[in-house]
This record gives sequence, structure tokens and C-alpha cells, in this order.
Amino acid sequence: KQGKKLGTWKVSGAKNNDWEDIAALQDTKSGKCFLYIGDIGNNERLKSEFTIYRVAEPQVADKDANSSTKNPSKTDTAEAVKFDYPDTRHDAETLLIHPQSGEIYILTKRLDGAASVYKLAANYSSEKTNTLKKIGDFSVPAVPNGFLTGGDISPDGKRIIICDYFSAYEIVLPESAKSFDDIWKEKPSVVQLGEREQGEAVSYSADGKSILATSEKKNSPIIEVKRK
Repeated sequence: KQGKKLGTWKVSGAKNNDWEDIAALQDTKSGKCFLYIGDIGNNERLKSEFTIYRVAEPQVADKDANSSTKNPSKTDTAEAVKFDYPDTRHDAETLLIHPQSGEIYILTKRLDGAASVYKLAANYSSEKTNTLKKIGDFSVPAVPNGFLTGGDISPDGKRIIICDYFSAYEIVLPESAKSFDDIWKEKPSVVQLGEREQGEAVSYSADGKSILATSEKKNSPIIEVKRK
């Protein structure tokens, strides 16, 4: 398949310190789709406060195809949602948002053990710093087992896909679960993506029937895996 450039946008009112992941959520009241951009990277563990930018997904026009990094189109002004952790400074590259509840999840990136899972309630504050709630730990069947670089929640809100540099891992919410957070107790299954360099992005297709993945390298292909 051959892709094409739709445009380049500057996110108005936002600052890129270390943007690592992006998620989308449709607002049930307005019907608009909003992008959630996670400024959550912290390789040196120097930052103690982090930001998620919420911005309306831009409507693509023909003129946007001519935009570039030097002359970008501009989005609406982003809402800045500040947060910190309840325990210590973390590095993270995975941001998830539940398509029905609107709750936000951050998974840390670790070389020395399992990743930690934190949650931000859907009724977060835009006026003050929000403190995340730790809801558990999560590891994948790999070495290291907590070096997570991206993820997504399926459109039906019942599955999660997580990736590291080489593979992807899926967990499924049991029918007996009392809440969505029970999903973190499940063991992940490996999704083979084939050879790729420094995999840092994975998502479900809009219909949830495929898993899409790509790498950080320039001109990286998009890998599609059909779900069984």
C-alpha cells in the first residue's frame, strides 16, 4: 500500500520536552475527536512534573498537504493536563486512554524489572497538578520485561496491545472481570510483528480487527497483523 502526506501541524499552546505517545478519544457530547499527546519521557529522571496535551484533531484540508516543519498548519489551542507520580520520578513511553470511560493510563519504561501502571481519572483537573494512582505492575515475556515503548486500547475497550522494541503483547479482559483494571492481572500473549528496528508505536485499527505497528526509524513501514 502507498501512503501519502496529509500535512504537518504545530500544536498550539504546547511545548515538546519529550513527547513519547499519542492516543485519541471521541467526545460523547460534541462528537469531536481529541488527541492526547503524552509529554512523559524522562530518560535522566530529572523531571518531577509531566504534561498530557489534549487538542482537537485537526480537520484536514487540501492546503495542509503543502505544510511543513518550517511552515506548518496550526491546531486549536491545546489543553495542558499536568500530573505527577505518587512515589518517585519515572520514565514512560506508553499512554493509553479507555474509549468508553476516558480514563488515562501511563505505563513506565524500566530496564530493571516490571513496568508500573498508573491511572488518571477521567474527571482530572486542568487547573492544578494531578497525582496519578498506581494500580499495579505489568511485565511482558521478554528480557527486559518492563521496557515498554507504546500501546493502545481496542475500540471495544476489552483488549490492550503493548510493544517493546521487537514484539507486541496483547492482554484480554476476562468476561468475569468486575472492572477494566482487572485486565492488568492477565498474562499477555505474544504478537509476532516480524523484523523491525526500534519499535516504538503500536495501535488497533479503527474497527479493532488489525494491529498496526511501526518503528522510530525514518521511512519505517507500517506493519499490519490481522487478529484471529
